[in-house]
Amino acid sequence: MAGQLKTVSGKSKINLSGKKFAIVVAEWNEDVTEALYEGAYQALQKLGVKKTDIIRKNVPGTFELTLGALWMAEQKSIDAVICIGCVIQGDTPHFDYICQSVSYGLTEVTIKTRKPVIFGVLTTLTKAQALERAGGKYGNKGEEAAVAAVNMLAFGK
Repeated sequence: MAGQLKTVSGKSKINLSGKKFAIVVAEWNEDVTEALYEGAYQALQKLGVKKTDIIRKNVPGTFELTLGALWMAEQKSIDAVICIGCVIQGDTPHFDYICQSVSYGLTEVTIKTRKPVIFGVLTTLTKAQALERAGGKYGNKGEEAAVAAVNMLAFGK
């Protein structure tokens, strides 16, 4: 499908031995974020990352991903951070504020820490759309986030 990142098709082109990945997961919309997390976690393993080099941290909601990502990225041992969240549009402008704040915040964390901080956040109109992107007919955007993290590490070399 046009516009999608490649999914995992084998080992990474860079040596991931000793590379540590933090996956920061929002607990809000947990059924969606758990599926995204599983996609990211499995993808990293398929690419050659050891289970012990994948650190999971939970935050209450998508808004809190920014601070969680910053705290993880500031750790010298962490090479990349994957942020997993899901914001579903409702009847109020809350959706717009959260999406814009998190997009901006994660960009700032990337620039400040000079480490890959990947935006694995679904911003959908409905829960059905979110589920379609969390292992449904549009694949798993968590897997794509993991691939993006690895590709950014390779880019930086």
